[in-house]
Amino acid sequence: MTHTYKLTGMTCGSCEAKVKSSLLMLPGVTEVEVSKEKQTATISMEKHIALSNLQKALDVKYTISAEEHNEVAEQTKSWLATYKPVLLIFAYITGITLLIEWMHGGFLWMRWMNHFMAGFFLVFSFFKLLNLKGFAESYSMYDIVAKQWNGWGYVYAFTELTLGLAFLTGFNPVVTNAITLLVMTVSIVGVLQSVFNKRKIKCACLGDVFNLPMSTITIIEDALMIGMSALMLINMA
Repeated sequence: MTHTYKLTGMTCGSCEAKVKSSLLMLPGVTEVEVSKEKQTATISMEKHIALSNLQKALDVKYTISAEEHNEVAEQTKSWLATYKPVLLIFAYITGITLLIEWMHGGFLWMRWMNHFMAGFFLVFSFFKLLNLKGFAESYSMYDIVAKQWNGWGYVYAFTELTLGLAFLTGFNPVVTNAITLLVMTVSIVGVLQSVFNKRKIKCACLGDVFNLPMSTITIIEDALMIGMSALMLINMA
């Protein structure tokens, strides 16, 4: 994609060269054309780069601003494109589980959560098992247990598969939910550390198949499983 920005502060050819060089150093930028006469910068990028990141790459004497596009719309479009796989999976699982409730003739929260968690773990474990080694390597980059023992990544993928089957078959709900609560609570610690420390690393939630960045959406995934398993345990108490 290519966008043209208003860029003020350039007064000579040297400024043009400096701005162009600085912007080309940004990951994802493929081509830059600047003009001190027009006070513009036309940037080609692999995917949308936030205006704030473009500004950070420049000297303080230069100011870049959106000229021919809606920055908020572009950021939203970029976010949706990045997380499309996760959003589609959640929509798919939600739709199927709601259809199951409709087929039962009534909506029961406990039954719906049980089916949703079964779908979640089965689908997510499937993507991890497509490249188990790749997942284990990515997971060890941020998970607090996998950092200490690389083998945990391999065990974790099969743990998700087992939990999915347990929720699907209704095997010992107390034990199943208790293990889910424990495993996901441990998992979310490493995710929180990475997101809050703003570490730019790959999320292993969908294995090594999709190049998804670690973000708040990863926290939501884990927190959702923690919340559901806790609610089901409370309801069974």
